[in-house]
Amino acid sequence: MSLKELEVKYATKRRRPYKLADGGGLHVLVQPTGSKLWRMKYRFAGKEKLLSFGKYPEVSMASARAMRDTAKALLAEGKDPGAARKASAPAPALNTNSFEVIARQWHANRIESLNETHASRLLNRFERDVFPSIGARPIVEITAPEILKLIQVVENRGALDVSRRIKQSIGQVFRFAIANGWATNDPSIHLTGALKPRPKVRHMARLPLQRLPELVQAINAYDGDEDPRRREITREALLFTLLTWCRTSETRFAAWHEFEELDGTNPIWRIPGERMKMDREHIVPLSHQAVDLLRRQLRATNGEGLVFPGTKVGKPISQNTMIYACYRMGYRGRQTVHGFRGMASTWANEQEVYNSDWIELALAHSEEDDIRGAYNSALYLTPRRRMLQHWADTLSRAADNQALPPERGVMKAEAPAVCANSEAGNVVAFPTASRFQLGPRPA
Repeated sequence: MSLKELEVKYATKRRRPYKLADGGGLHVLVQPTGSKLWRMKYRFAGKEKLLSFGKYPEVSMASARAMRDTAKALLAEGKDPGAARKASAPAPALNTNSFEVIARQWHANRIESLNETHASRLLNRFERDVFPSIGARPIVEITAPEILKLIQVVENRGALDVSRRIKQSIGQVFRFAIANGWATNDPSIHLTGALKPRPKVRHMARLPLQRLPELVQAINAYDGDEDPRRREITREALLFTLLTWCRTSETRFAAWHEFEELDGTNPIWRIPGERMKMDREHIVPLSHQAVDLLRRQLRATNGEGLVFPGTKVGKPISQNTMIYACYRMGYRGRQTVHGFRGMASTWANEQEVYNSDWIELALAHSEEDDIRGAYNSALYLTPRRRMLQHWADTLSRAADNQALPPERGVMKAEAPAVCANSEAGNVVAFPTASRFQLGPRPA
């Protein structure tokens, strides 16, 4: 059903961005600031893309619908309306190159490669924290102290992570301007060392690696729920989280359509960007043990909806299900579910055969800067698969009560051989270990 003018005019702001659909892919994105932006979703060459038509009421409903119809006509001709718009867009004149004009063009240039939530958040940061200070200034006249001043305003409200991301984005705008001949230098590079340091990270509670067998066996024997089916789901969710190094929310909302090639040689879990902390798609290569666990859940759920369903139809297990299970197992204050990731990271680093980039990608850690290259969810997939399989085999040994070597706290499979070019991801395969032997379930 099409929107009415009054619905758009009186749409109220909320804590999170939300959409008002008009039909044909056209919708209004209502920002937490109250601004209302016309957007159009469409698919071209099998990929979902996004067009931006401007802000309401500057762009009227009739104008937005006309632009949608034009875009749909181009699609009917087999043309990408986003590419057609870029080809026809005139470059801004050099003498009118304000920072805001160029920043918005930089954002429009990137928008098709970003998911909608991240694209909206990026522009919102500029509108809230950057444009009021330097948006109207000619880009060639902006200095490092001006940029530092606006960043310090963000720092002073305690948003240190946001302040760094703003600095990175401003630098990207300047590099975009330099490439197009609208600026000659990037003053943001002179801010290194001028920003407040990040506070020391408080790591989630976790057991030492020597206690890994105890933890795995406690999960296998978990009997903290009265309902046998609830016990089974909680137990499997904990094991799956431990096997995949994922976050609690990623396990809770795991859906069957996200899994690929479960019967093939390279099974993966493709988590969409909107469910990830960094708003980027993340691919998890699945170990044999993870696939076996999924097959058990597949039989229990008939492969419909969520992998770990909650008590209500169509809803996942609650956000407290797994952490409360840790409490019931006696780990309150000693082991959190998020701490599984820290335990796995410590194990991988202490093996001394795994590149730190593989470990960081497996944990879905990635800076929003492009210094180290564009993020690729499939990067290092082969060595990451071997690493996660080695970890799963380590957990299988833990389930069989094989103790960890006390001198290093690392449970090692048979020592892996590493090729000379291991930095390129060519790690020799590990000897095959037994899969999870979960043993008899508590009644």
